[in-house]
Amino acid sequence: MSDRRPGWGAQDTLHVTWHDPTPALELVRTMSGIDYLNGWIAGEVPPPPIAELLGMRISSVGHGEVHFTLEPHPSHFNPIGGVHGGILCTVLDTVTGCAGHSVLEAGWGYTSIDINVSYLRGVGMESGTITFTGRVTKAGRRVIFTSAEGVDAAGKVVATATSSLLVIPPQGR
Repeated sequence: MSDRRPGWGAQDTLHVTWHDPTPALELVRTMSGIDYLNGWIAGEVPPPPIAELLGMRISSVGHGEVHFTLEPHPSHFNPIGGVHGGILCTVLDTVTGCAGHSVLEAGWGYTSIDINVSYLRGVGMESGTITFTGRVTKAGRRVIFTSAEGVDAAGKVVATATSSLLVIPPQGR
């Protein structure tokens, strides 16, 4: 008698492709943050590899605000069958960072100093599309403060975040 559960050992596959990030990184030097992000939406700027790996999609950008979506996928699951908190944190980190990027001029960069995430409810396949919104709370010259939330298809907030971003001047400044 086998102690294996039915289906164990069976594997599904997920084919992941991505674009070389080097050309997109060159564009950061010549495009404002909002133009860069809108270029991503328009297909003129390739998405970063992490977006393609996780299946997160940018849907809109305004000055100081971005919107992304994520379809829960079994490859996102933790050991108990829900979307892993690290996946949600990664998307929240992306939307807070991109919200900050949307207020920067060409050549300026950023990096996360910190992120604080609160998980409010579990996320599974039944949650439907998760919509993430990132907003700039305060855009300083050296630090940008941001916030974000993820909302499931039923309109319930599943996670929130706050983040601080270090502003990085263009090379040579």
